[in-house]
Amino acid sequence: MAGLIEGIGANNFVVVGRAGIDLFTDAGVATEDAETVTVGLGGSSANIAAGICKLGGQAALVTRVSDDSIGSYCIGQLKRYGVGTEYVTPVGGEYRNSLAFYESRVAGHRNVIYRNGAADFQMDSDDVAAVDYTKFGALITAGTVFAAEPSRSATFDAFARAKAAGLPIIFDVDYRPYSWPSPQVAEEVLSRAAAQSDMIVGNDEEFGFMAGGIDQGLAKARALAASSATIVVYKMGEKGAITFAAGEEIRTGIWPVEALKPTGAGDSFMAGLVTGLAEGQDLRRAILRGSACASVTVSRPGCAPAMPDTATLTKFMAEHPGPTAA
Repeated sequence: MAGLIEGIGANNFVVVGRAGIDLFTDAGVATEDAETVTVGLGGSSANIAAGICKLGGQAALVTRVSDDSIGSYCIGQLKRYGVGTEYVTPVGGEYRNSLAFYESRVAGHRNVIYRNGAADFQMDSDDVAAVDYTKFGALITAGTVFAAEPSRSATFDAFARAKAAGLPIIFDVDYRPYSWPSPQVAEEVLSRAAAQSDMIVGNDEEFGFMAGGIDQGLAKARALAASSATIVVYKMGEKGAITFAAGEEIRTGIWPVEALKPTGAGDSFMAGLVTGLAEGQDLRRAILRGSACASVTVSRPGCAPAMPDTATLTKFMAEHPGPTAA
């Protein structure tokens, strides 16, 4: 536990994975009825990095973006949030940034992500070899980065380089079926990544997927905590979370809000959790901080734009009813 917490305590993270562009409708508006949409930064890893910076931490992103105006937009937005872009590399040809189009509503919510010829999947071993891991305290990545080559091999290479530099690995399972060639490949690769990670965060469906059945997910999370990972967070949506660490099971509730849309919660949770631990909060308080971040994010439009800064989060946790009982 000490090594993981010490690494997180530096509050300076190297985050591996995609940055994308989000387009989202006005509150309550279905796609077919939209006359205007709002643009914002998206992509799981970029969202996590932006959320960390908004909460006073430091983060740099390692990825590839398309060599066009959309790639330039993503780099510009990363810089706006304070995310380091020295390891963000443009790639030309037919590769393009991912694009998400989603509705700012819960009932009937639809989310379409375009990932054809994704630029971020072109991240290779040269990209991760260029990183000075000694500058950071921990490495964070999200599961989508493993869905295709050369990004998959490059990320495992980044794991090895980070470990050699003494950095703990923080893994958000983030399983997105549409990115993978088959469920079998996804199960094998994500399980391999989890086995190499010091902290694993996922929801009940993601752990269930790795275990071969939703009813086996909790046992999978418990087994990972007993065998290889220092901290495992098993999220259950509105039912809260169960966290396994040092032989303990910590059960926590959520901060109930009227959600505007379901997107961005997991990324914001991760940002709140690691920055809470970096500030010296105990694990239970840091988990509740992550849950509060998720609640703020789903109650506002967008993903990275919706994530709270420190002042917003402090006000929310002081004034909002909650959290619920575990």
